[in-house]
Amino acid sequence: MLVCHCNIITEKEIETAITELLDIDAWQLIVPAKVYHRLAKRGRCCGCFPNVVETIIRVTENYHARTAGDAGDVVSHLDRVRGLRDQFGSNRNEGRTTSHRAA
Repeated sequence: MLVCHCNIITEKEIETAITELLDIDAWQLIVPAKVYHRLAKRGRCCGCFPNVVETIIRVTENYHARTAGDAGDVVSHLDRVRGLRDQFGSNRNEGRTTSHRAA
């Protein structure tokens, strides 16, 4: 599946980059910019970043579930991120008032 239309990056390429980063350091913080740097690309419109974050969370959880000896040590990051989205919302106005004008 094509995730980034600007750079023509597939979900498989992103998953591979995340796994490679986790192989280097399993507990590092992986963000979309780090994944794109690994792929020698850069975010252009950045509209794909929410999908990349979801992929990072899913792949990281699966990676730790495979490598962890005790399943109780694996924290469900996806549920925490979704909880934060519900708590803080996903407002696109960045806290600006309706009368705010950029120009």
